[in-house]
Amino acid sequence: MRVFVDANVLYSRTLRDWLALGQSLSPGEVYRVYWTEDVLAETLYHLRRDHPDWDGAKIAKLRDRLAAVFADGRVEDFVVDDSYQGADGNDRHVHAAAVACRADVLLTGDKGFAVSGAEADALPYEVYRPDEFFLLVDDIAPRLVAGVTREQTEYYLRVGGGSADLAEKLSGAGCPRFAERVRAHQSRLSLFPALMGE
Repeated sequence: MRVFVDANVLYSRTLRDWLALGQSLSPGEVYRVYWTEDVLAETLYHLRRDHPDWDGAKIAKLRDRLAAVFADGRVEDFVVDDSYQGADGNDRHVHAAAVACRADVLLTGDKGFAVSGAEADALPYEVYRPDEFFLLVDDIAPRLVAGVTREQTEYYLRVGGGSADLAEKLSGAGCPRFAERVRAHQSRLSLFPALMGE
């Protein structure tokens, strides 16, 4: 599945971690993430604006890490035209890049991409919100989601002071239904009940 990712998804550490780990644990098997320098620049712009105290090295490291993890999906050549009929003209470049990479899915939190009926049928891709997308991934590849759950749980148990409430993080990132799926995956891990710091 070819997934073009919008900046509002990459902005969230929780969402970008799940997206990156999912691709890393099954390279090209379930999905491949596509992006543009424009999307990355927009992500970094908003992170910088909301975190003016971050050191330059932190922003540079994040940019380099995202570019490396999703390196094979960089879309360089796309034409912005009038084919996008959405309300926000600033989304034209996102649509154009998704078309150029032949995306199956446009992954966005932008409500401006909410289309239905004939308008949705005319798009060459399907628009998914993060919660819907990760539910789809769990439907298609539950073992992958279980693997990412294990990786994330082990990471947060190491660095989070013994607490690894992934469901809370996902709910906070706008994925409440996927959060419940992850809670179920966590309950199957041999690490449980240490997950919540018990």
